[in-house]
Amino acid sequence: MTEPIVVVGAALFDGGRLLAARRSAPPALAGRWELPGGKVEPGETPEAALVRELREELGVTAETVARVPGQWPLKAPYVLQVWTARLLPGSADPEPLQDHDALRWLTPEELWDVDWLDQDVPALRATLALLDSGAR
Repeated sequence: MTEPIVVVGAALFDGGRLLAARRSAPPALAGRWELPGGKVEPGETPEAALVRELREELGVTAETVARVPGQWPLKAPYVLQVWTARLLPGSADPEPLQDHDALRWLTPEELWDVDWLDQDVPALRATLALLDSGAR
């Protein structure tokens, strides 16, 4: 059995709002929403990968805060791991630079107003449970 390849997702918060990114590619995922992030490269830690992916995809400077317990299967051999994250002071505002055509900051009341990718839903629920427990 091969080791799963980790895909990192950012639960990026700012002022109590969560950033959602709408996929523009591949066609099967286009138009659906996800937590931004991407694959961990060989020799890279998941935290470093997340910071790099947020810089590449959104043009922001961010830091990871806490790992959300659990991991969620994606298309084999990938698994999703999620970290809460925040923008660093002086970071640019997020822009959809790669693989996305829109971004939305969602308040807790708006979280389910977008069509999340199926695999992001359980990760999102775990993230909300972590936040409800007081961790950020």
